[in-house]
Amino acid sequence: MVINRKSTAIWKGNGTAGKGSLSTTSGALEATPYSFKARFESEDGKAGTNPEELIAVAHAGCYSMALSFALDEAGYTPKVLNTEATVSVDKKASGFEITGILLDLMGEVPGISEEEFTKLATDAKENCPVSKALAAVKITLKVTLKK
Repeated sequence: MVINRKSTAIWKGNGTAGKGSLSTTSGALEATPYSFKARFESEDGKAGTNPEELIAVAHAGCYSMALSFALDEAGYTPKVLNTEATVSVDKKASGFEITGILLDLMGEVPGISEEEFTKLATDAKENCPVSKALAAVKITLKVTLKK
């Protein structure tokens, strides 16, 4: 079974002064602006989104869902899994490059030991579909189990 998901990027103008918009067929993004400034200069989010922010949210969402399935399979029901993904971009001689992703997980899971939670969290990091797709980038995991 193959599932296809589509998104559209429209760009007008050159790399630094141009502007674009991003849309998804689901409507989650609809002509959402993005630009050089939003990608490489602005950190306040007022200039629109950027590909790295979208990679981060996709990774956080996929990872949290993969971990919830693993916890369920092991007999646990999480109260909450809060994953913050940070995508790091460095300017290299050859241009900008994604150099790492940090998944910072805080989980509240009744009845689980810290050791088992960390093991399941690590396995989910290795096996969620987005982690697999981003395997060329170093992915680091920070795990906190709320008691």
